[in-house]
Amino acid sequence: MTDHPILKVEVLKQHFRISRNFTVKAVEGVSFEICKGETYGLVGESGSGKSTIGRSIIRLYRPTSGRVVFDGVEISGKLDPHAKRHLRTGMQMIFQDPMASLNPRKKVIDIIAEGLDNHRLYADAKEREEKVLAILGKVGLSRENAKRYPHQFSGGQRQRIGIARALIMNPSLIIADEAISALDVSIQSQIVNLMKDIQKETGITYLFIAHDLSMVRYISDRIGVLHRGHLVETGRTQEIFNRPIHPYTISLLSAIPRPDPRTARLSKSLPYDYETSGIDYARGRVQHVSGDHHVLATDEEFTRWTATRLCS
Repeated sequence: MTDHPILKVEVLKQHFRISRNFTVKAVEGVSFEICKGETYGLVGESGSGKSTIGRSIIRLYRPTSGRVVFDGVEISGKLDPHAKRHLRTGMQMIFQDPMASLNPRKKVIDIIAEGLDNHRLYADAKEREEKVLAILGKVGLSRENAKRYPHQFSGGQRQRIGIARALIMNPSLIIADEAISALDVSIQSQIVNLMKDIQKETGITYLFIAHDLSMVRYISDRIGVLHRGHLVETGRTQEIFNRPIHPYTISLLSAIPRPDPRTARLSKSLPYDYETSGIDYARGRVQHVSGDHHVLATDEEFTRWTATRLCS
């Protein structure tokens, strides 16, 4: 991991106009950076805007406003041919539902090679096949699987195909959008360990979007906590888990299931209701805690929360 950010997201907003009088403000002024070779975990409850951020960064949605810079090239505005190719080859996405994201009418070899075909990244059919077979082996699938269809695989195997499709482009950054949430717990650990092994081998960078905090803690170097489209707290994984500041982060962490029944009986989930909390995200500003640990709060809120945490 290096200190040079491969991705900069600055005051990103993503709004969806539903009707003349109603607009959904899915993401409201989110800013963060991801360094080369690290894993940045983005967590929050359903509907908080996690997946929307990932899709806006990779330009499945056109951002309403804000700035996104990927490896030195701005990709948030109108894309010229150079920026478009830079984005499409250098950034890839692993989707939540592996079956829905794989074309059921295509064989695995053609699904994985789709990016190669679009950008003509091979000299002939033999090189194309060799690249696909090599990446299949990297994700733990045999050569024989190349001629099969998606419905002939289990959920975990289909997700490996999705990972192979992303990796074959040799990207610098992969956005994993709830990539393990549809899988069994035992398969989840296999997929996450596979992603970690690939990162050690290639130095790839991940934006890991999930709501499973235990898995995010295992894979992430830094974490951003999202609520109602606002990034309420961000910092290194151990800082977020050991000394959370924002009440929403504290509430989120308190809801993690405890594997030991003795400690589980003593644990208590702490409620957080934004409507009655008296907190206004629009009035908050980014407060520096220590290092790269930041929290969204007004001066009064920040003083009150930090005083409470320091005394505990």
